[in-house]
Amino acid sequence: MAFTSNSGQTRSSLAEINITPLVDVVLVLLVIFMITAPVLQSGIEVSVPKTRTVREITEQRLVVTIDRNQQVFLGDQPVNVHELAQKLHQRGADPAHQVIYLRADEQVPFGAFAAVMDAVKQAGITNVSIVTQPLEAKASTASGN
Repeated sequence: MAFTSNSGQTRSSLAEINITPLVDVVLVLLVIFMITAPVLQSGIEVSVPKTRTVREITEQRLVVTIDRNQQVFLGDQPVNVHELAQKLHQRGADPAHQVIYLRADEQVPFGAFAAVMDAVKQAGITNVSIVTQPLEAKASTASGN
C-alpha cells in the first residue's frame, strides 16, 4: 500500500508486524499457567502417610479422598459416604477391572477409613491402591576426619 505525502512524493508503508508485545503476553500466560496448574490438580488438601515402598502413579484413575475433617470426595466432588457405593457403581466401568486410588489424611481415624473401604467393596471394586508419600531420606551428618 502506498501513501502520498504533502509534497507529492509516494512512500510505501512498512509491512512488518512488531511481535514483541505478542511474545510478552504469551510468556505472561505461560507463567500464569505454570503457577496455577499444580493448584488445579490437587484441590483437596490431604497429608497422606509416608511409607518406604512407594510406586509412582503413572495412569489417570478414579480417586476417592478422605480429608482431615473426614469428608469424602469422589474426584473433586464431595460425596456422602452412604452414597459412595452407588456413585461408584454408576461410573459404568466393570467393577471387577476398575482400579481406585484411595487418598486419606494421616489424621483420619481408622473407622472412617474402614467405612469408605466398605463402600468401595459394596460397589464391587476389589482393586484399591492406597496413596502414600515416600519417606524422606535423613541427611547424613557424619563428618570425614
